[in-house]
Amino acid sequence: MVKIISALIALFYNCFFTRGKLFRDTFVFIMQEYFKVGKLAATFGVDGQLVFEHSLGKKSRLNGLEAFFIEEKKDIFIPYFIVSTKIKNDKETYITIDGIRSKEDARVLVKKEVWLAEKDFKKFAVDTSPISLLGFTIINKEIEVGQVTEVIEQPHQLICVVKTEDKEMFIPIHKESLEKMDKKKRRLYVNLPDGLLEIYKDA
Repeated sequence: MVKIISALIALFYNCFFTRGKLFRDTFVFIMQEYFKVGKLAATFGVDGQLVFEHSLGKKSRLNGLEAFFIEEKKDIFIPYFIVSTKIKNDKETYITIDGIRSKEDARVLVKKEVWLAEKDFKKFAVDTSPISLLGFTIINKEIEVGQVTEVIEQPHQLICVVKTEDKEMFIPIHKESLEKMDKKKRRLYVNLPDGLLEIYKDA
């Protein structure tokens, strides 16, 4: 069923959206795979430009990226089309969005998290960046824990967030806990301290 829904959504995307024109008031998207890559951190200038703060692992103009997504409600994403971009620094890019023409329009989007569709995420995220772990499945002592939905960077470790149906688990990844990474199969093999996962099961 999920594959059928995703296929229909892709069809709507191709049929109803043209480059540079967005019918945001008419359509929203519910897709199987989106990845959070940053946020709209601030406005810039008076013509509606925004500063996109990202964790892609390198400076980027996002060449070829037509749209990013904002999660309007849980698992419901609205696309925003990109008109132009300009690099600010390694982690920030100036971005102009179709339909956003003033500083007042842009303020509404400040602090909103930015998500990319899976194919765009794989294109723009550097393989060695922490954010590239999104979508990996964590295996602890041969038992599948779940899929990484968010990566939190800390000075000496990464925290991979794994969401189940009713819980959110925070899995520490560092040199003591990480045993192996399989990039081809997108799996992280870890050896977590005894009792860590039980904390979440008993919560």
